[in-house]
Amino acid sequence: MSVTFCRPDLSQATRLFALEPDLLPLFQYNCRQFSSPEDCLSSPEFLDHIRKVMLVIDAAVTNVEDLSSLEEYLASLGRKHRAVGVKLSSFSTVGESLLYMLEKCLGPAFTPATRAAWSQLYRAVVQAMSRGWDSE
Repeated sequence: MSVTFCRPDLSQATRLFALEPDLLPLFQYNCRQFSSPEDCLSSPEFLDHIRKVMLVIDAAVTNVEDLSSLEEYLASLGRKHRAVGVKLSSFSTVGESLLYMLEKCLGPAFTPATRAAWSQLYRAVVQAMSRGWDSE
């Protein structure tokens, strides 16, 4: 089973940078510094990054019964994020932005139970990634 998301509008996508403006400088591609969230969000490289994030979420959903099968991959992903300066605490902001997008896209179908399930899955992914911070 794969995850299908609606395409968020710019206001939903900029929520990440509104919640944590310090994240914008972390998104540099080919040594290019973005002057605004909108500039970053319109870059093909950032859109590719979002696609990769959604592939990780899709893998987590697909393997929800055995997330341990993704353990080494997620820990490695955590190490990579740490190496480029991402703070572990920033994953809370990413999670909040993900839940916000889901709520806006799903509307009434985004029930409290749905929110709880997504929150639990996201927490498990972040916990596995955080082991990448601790392993060095």
